[in-house]
Amino acid sequence: MISLVKSIAVNWLQSNIIEVEVDINNWLPSFTIVWLPDQGIQESRERIRSALKSSWDKLPASRITVNLAPADIRKTWPIFDLAIAIWILLNSWTIKSDEFVKNSIFLWELSLDGKLRSVWWILPATIWAKEKWFKRIFLAASNSKEASFIPGIDVISVENLSDLIEILNKEKELKIYEKSDFSTLSKDISNNKYDFRYIIWQNHAKRAMEIARAWGHNIIMNWPPWSWKTLLAKTFSTILPEMTIDEAIEVSKIYSISGLLTDENPLIISRPFRSVHHTASSISIIGWWTKAKPWEISLAHKWVLFLDEILEFPKNVLEVLRQPLEDHEITVTRVNSSFVYPAKFILLWAMNPCPCWYLTDPDKECICSPRDIKNYTSRLSWPLLDRVDIFIEVPKVKTEEFSSKNDYSSVEDSVSIKARVEKARLIQLKRFTWTKLTSNSEMSSKDVSKYCILDSESENLLQKAVNNMNLSARSYYRILKLARTIADLWERENIIKQDIAEALSYRKMQD
Repeated sequence: MISLVKSIAVNWLQSNIIEVEVDINNWLPSFTIVWLPDQGIQESRERIRSALKSSWDKLPASRITVNLAPADIRKTWPIFDLAIAIWILLNSWTIKSDEFVKNSIFLWELSLDGKLRSVWWILPATIWAKEKWFKRIFLAASNSKEASFIPGIDVISVENLSDLIEILNKEKELKIYEKSDFSTLSKDISNNKYDFRYIIWQNHAKRAMEIARAWGHNIIMNWPPWSWKTLLAKTFSTILPEMTIDEAIEVSKIYSISGLLTDENPLIISRPFRSVHHTASSISIIGWWTKAKPWEISLAHKWVLFLDEILEFPKNVLEVLRQPLEDHEITVTRVNSSFVYPAKFILLWAMNPCPCWYLTDPDKECICSPRDIKNYTSRLSWPLLDRVDIFIEVPKVKTEEFSSKNDYSSVEDSVSIKARVEKARLIQLKRFTWTKLTSNSEMSSKDVSKYCILDSESENLLQKAVNNMNLSARSYYRILKLARTIADLWERENIIKQDIAEALSYRKMQD
């Protein structure tokens, strides 16, 4: 007798329905799994033997052939244990009805005593099952919270194989796991230990960060030691916008397939702020080794990838950022696979002006030769710099400015800045209502022509700057998009000369 039980093969962000076909006959006893299973799935045979023996019955003394269809999809990770066990129990009449088996997905790894172990990829698997119109998904209890944020599909939480058998036989009530409410997970940034209120210097840098955050503009900060770069970068995360449920699920899918979600944190509700050390390799930033696991560049999706000491990174590592900065996605190709991951982020860079750090320091003399400085700064290629919107010089904070008596009450805090840029965000979302865009930084040249109309005075200023600063076409459009964001922060419908002037002021490194 041959029957079907369905599961899902999740190869990172790509999912496919897998039909588990099992044939049991009276030939010599054996247990074979065919159609591109990896070693972990081949070992399912022994787990299923022990789990059935511990939970209900022994494995039939027959020839068992398991086919995981379709044949052209490579099956990885041991997530088909339960689907295979269910089929065997159905055909041995241990499970007497297939009513709950139909229109259901089974995703579990079995332990030797029949308990259900949690697996990765539950969030994208649940979304895929919903899109394919399955009514329910059976999951281990530890995975249920993560799946419960997806509407339109019932999540059935089960502890072990024995309980599942009783549920499928209608001897125990089929209990649907309660849907989780995203609004209850909202984050209160007022409890954050970082706040712009406590940075009473660097107003120019704080203004640049505000513009970059509203929305999605890449930023480079050039500074000597003692310019508070790390504190500024970490505080930047306090003015990032709250995530919508759709954004949270989009980001959480990436963290789910990376195994970074837990029972305590089943959903990513805070905008990612990924800080990468300069010893990182290009593989660890782009995708992990032969299995093409997403890494830093995708984990920073929606919003910030922070690279401190940018000129300490090898040049080949920096160059891999060029394509995702332009396309907002990264294609990871390995020997047997090719996957596309989203990579839309703000790139926040911090750099020192020279190897000894003191080229722009007014109090300490630089000891670097012109050649050393040229070799050091040449790690940032012109095509890479051309993809950055904001360049700012951050001066050193002098020690005499430090005081325990500093008055912080008059300094604008992160909550106030965040509220202002949230208004700019809503303006942009309203502007792009009938498009796929969500921010000014995503606009194409065609969109810029539509949404960035300049008066004659502004147009003349921009044209003179393009000629005098020898700017590229890409820089021209980036200035217009940046000016559009500055106008939105002032809640202006049209871009004016002052917006163009401020946007141009952030191109200083290209002089």
